[in-house]
Amino acid sequence: MDTPSRSSALFAEACRLIPGGVNSPVRAFRGVGGEPFFVDRARGAHIWDVDGKQYVDFVGTWGPAILGHAPQVVRDAIARTAERGVSFGIPNPLEVEMARTIVDWVPSVQKVRMVSSGTEATMSSIRLARGFTGRDKIVKFEGCYHGHVDSLLVKAGSGALTHGSPDSAGVPAALAALTLTVPFNDMDALRAVFAAHPREIAAVIVEPVPANAGLYLPRPGFHELLRALCTENGTVLIFDEVMTGFRLAKGGYQEVCGITPDLTALGKVIGGGLPVGAFGGRADIMSWLSPEGPVYQAGTLSGNPLALAAGLAQLREMERLDGWRQLEEIGAAFEAGVRRALKASGKDYNFRRIGSMFCLYFTSAEVHDLASAQSSDKASFARFFHACRERGVYFAPSQFEAGFLSLAHTEVDLGEVEKITSEALLGL
Repeated sequence: MDTPSRSSALFAEACRLIPGGVNSPVRAFRGVGGEPFFVDRARGAHIWDVDGKQYVDFVGTWGPAILGHAPQVVRDAIARTAERGVSFGIPNPLEVEMARTIVDWVPSVQKVRMVSSGTEATMSSIRLARGFTGRDKIVKFEGCYHGHVDSLLVKAGSGALTHGSPDSAGVPAALAALTLTVPFNDMDALRAVFAAHPREIAAVIVEPVPANAGLYLPRPGFHELLRALCTENGTVLIFDEVMTGFRLAKGGYQEVCGITPDLTALGKVIGGGLPVGAFGGRADIMSWLSPEGPVYQAGTLSGNPLALAAGLAQLREMERLDGWRQLEEIGAAFEAGVRRALKASGKDYNFRRIGSMFCLYFTSAEVHDLASAQSSDKASFARFFHACRERGVYFAPSQFEAGFLSLAHTEVDLGEVEKITSEALLGL
């Protein structure tokens, strides 16, 4: 009888102790079948599982590892800061430094508050927008995932989509009824929802580049219309840049597209791999937050010194290296390799990339919203995923997740991935 791998043994134990054996559903491999492996260590563009197998990693902690895993500058910053204390619950200078950096870099942000996760950032942004406007209704887009907030788990993406239901049990119907959903990129539907609810909508929240139903891009004029309708109706426009913030550009996607939201939710990169989130925007809106205003929001670990030290070190290194230019070059080289692999395999699949984020849809149809993303052949993706994993390349275990590149991905890594991708595609 074969001895089970260490990962299998750990997963069996985890299933006994943790619901589904994982602490976040997307890790469970339900979208691809099989069992997840357990990671022992990570460095640069590579991870090693507890059984010693090495992978080229394109998950990157789901986005934060923009320099690669465990970069020296981040580890040094954490170590120096830990010598002085790991948590205070009292203001510390790093909070001011991070706030100054965000306000200086992100075009729309005049004031910002730190939290401990992207979910807290979007949740707090919604509460703030409702308090500021005195309205209850909000609009979100189908397939956009904004964390596990009750109001936002309506036609959501990410793990909610992977696991077969874009909604969640436990969300009161009365609360869900206040969330109006619109297909992304559908300008007529966007006009219609404002026409049906004139001056009743507190906020529109959007991933400006949706990255939780794979990855698809906004059509020309979409965000311009969204901004105009929000302004006309006194509605707060919230950009959820937890994924795109500090990854697609120094100032996030809003710097790229030239649209100024009223509030912005941030996370991922600004924590250097540690738990973090932030939300900020117009000073007149942010002044409604307690203790300055009547909208309550709090968190014991908000502004945690380790997370902020790690994030600041990472941001400074990106700036020093002109990292966004380098990431575009790495992304272009990666895309060229994927397209060569697709051509060699004779597969007419739909590849999407912006900067260092990407997704390969297993469909020849144009993908521009949730409905077209769901035309992807999930069974083919699952076979592709396992074929790549067996050969030492790790993509996200779901068709409906974006992949992430880092400055640590080398020409050698990309060449190996092109070869393995070609083999996996030919085997479908």
